[in-house]
Amino acid sequence: MSLIRQPAVAGAFYPADPKKLHEMMRHYLSDSQKVEKVPKAIIVPHAGYIYSGPIAATAYARLQNSHDSITRVVLLGPSHRVGFQGLAVSSADTFATPLGNIPVDTESVQNIAALPYVHYLDQAHVMEHSLEVHLPFLQEVLDSFSLVPIVVGDATAEQVSQILELLWGGPETLIVISSDLSHYHDYATARQMDKATSEHIEALQYELLDYESACGRVPICGLLALARKKSLQVKTIDLRNSGDTAGDKSRVVGYGAYVID
Repeated sequence: MSLIRQPAVAGAFYPADPKKLHEMMRHYLSDSQKVEKVPKAIIVPHAGYIYSGPIAATAYARLQNSHDSITRVVLLGPSHRVGFQGLAVSSADTFATPLGNIPVDTESVQNIAALPYVHYLDQAHVMEHSLEVHLPFLQEVLDSFSLVPIVVGDATAEQVSQILELLWGGPETLIVISSDLSHYHDYATARQMDKATSEHIEALQYELLDYESACGRVPICGLLALARKKSLQVKTIDLRNSGDTAGDKSRVVGYGAYVID
């Protein structure tokens, strides 16, 4: 019997109506610069689309040239609702969105679940938005793909780096790290903090990121640790906050989009 992880934030973080959802994403993607080089990994924000959608789209637009060659997506995001040690995978074999169903790469999930710090923990996935909000974007820009969904709890950068290395694969595999940046500062303070965070990310200085830097700090740090090991480079392609997209600048959340080519 198949187990489907149903959408938890459709109608809240993004439209539940497929047509409206498609139109919103096409609008964001059409405003984003198209480039020839397709990234191996991206770091993208996970707020409601009216807030972070335009920033996320700058990274997703760069995948369109590989829409038919990327066939597996490894997606990691932080846990917002459930506290746990290590990393959580799902026993679901399908993740659903208003745009349709995405098959889970259950073989890859089983392989990493053999590690002592990776656990099947469905409750970490049921209401978690940090993974879900990226699924419609992926469905919009890619053809057919399977998913390796991982929610990151109290883990180390080294543990995340090990998982990413095991799942790195070739050009058929895309790594997606879900994270917002600073939370609930005034506009000027957020811009200063997020600029410093982006400089650390570009320099692969993951040891300098702290809890205030990004809510997805741990998965970001794991990716940066592996990027350093592989002598890869990270580039900031967009850096804004909710004051830029939704208007209120008194208490904003920061959003960045980054690529590893």
